Amino acid sequence: MSETDPDYITIYSDYVCPFCYLGRESLKRYQETREDELDIDWHPFDLRSHKRRPDGSIDFSVDDGKDDEYFEQAKQGVRRLQEKYGVDMTLDIATDIDSLPAQVASYYVKQHYDTETWLAFDVSIFDALWQDGADIGDEELLVELAEDAGIEGDEIRSALDDDALFEEVHEQFAEAQRHGVTGVPTFAYDGYAARGAVPPEQLERLVEGF
Repeated sequence: MSETDPDYITIYSDYVCPFCYLGRESLKRYQETREDELDIDWHPFDLRSHKRRPDGSIDFSVDDGKDDEYFEQAKQGVRRLQEKYGVDMTLDIATDIDSLPAQVASYYVKQHYDTETWLAFDVSIFDALWQDGADIGDEELLVELAEDAGIEGDEIRSALDDDALFEEVHEQFAEAQRHGVTGVPTFAYDGYAARGAVPPEQLERLVEGF
């Protein structure tokens, strides 16, 4: 790597994406092989953007072309990666949960707390959904997860009541699309990218160039 290579990897993801959860497990495994720490620069992405009403709520009746066969194939892919990475998951797919509140809360924490605190909160959101089957769109759950990570619960309540912050997160969604991100997870490093829950060795090639 050159001296200008960053010491972080950028990740575009959405908490309701099971492949994002599995991709983070892959990244964790890659990070364990490194001598130097590789930080995560997380950027939110909205998988449900085409279903959102003007008020931000989701219209689950919108036809997105994803039929039962699509979801069955997705579930099979999730189960295959679960087995590969040795990850137990309560859910295979989360089609009826809105991740927007979780993304807004996470974005707030990322802006106001150190990386370690944000990462603890971020991991707890993923685990709450995929390990516990909890509704990560629920404000009180997010407050509880935040407090467990050392964050003031009232800050999360205020963040989730802040229209300007929601607009800022929507702008983050739009910026991801302007950067050419069309699906998640997308891992980006030093001008290169890999999409999907790619294996640790592919992340190593992305970051280390071999």
